[in-house]
Amino acid sequence: MKTVNVAVGVVYHDRHFFICRRSAQQHQGNKWEFPGGKVDAGETPEQALKRELKEEIDIITEHSESLVTIEFTYPEKTVCLHVFLVDGFTGTARGAEGQEAIWADAKSLSTYTFPDANVEIIDELRRRGLCQ
Repeated sequence: MKTVNVAVGVVYHDRHFFICRRSAQQHQGNKWEFPGGKVDAGETPEQALKRELKEEIDIITEHSESLVTIEFTYPEKTVCLHVFLVDGFTGTARGAEGQEAIWADAKSLSTYTFPDANVEIIDELRRRGLCQ
């Protein structure tokens, strides 16, 4: 089974996280996710992160750091999530591709339904004291 490399941005500001809802037609549809997307051939995860966050939520990443790397196998595919904490950016985050998007309070983040591969991201945020 082929592994899909994905750059994920945990966009964090003022004890809130920017999350988007996947469309019903997508894999893991209607669930909330941290924005990001596939790493293209010849791209580093950091380059993909910057490109995807500009395309998907219309921000320019100014500071990010590696948070965690997660390999997760769904029945239909394996994903390798290269997850970054993005705490420096310019622009106003929005669902630039028409997707529903919100700033979720750190206290309520775990009440949203995320794809199974994202559970470990929230666990890491808890370990770092960024959410409860």
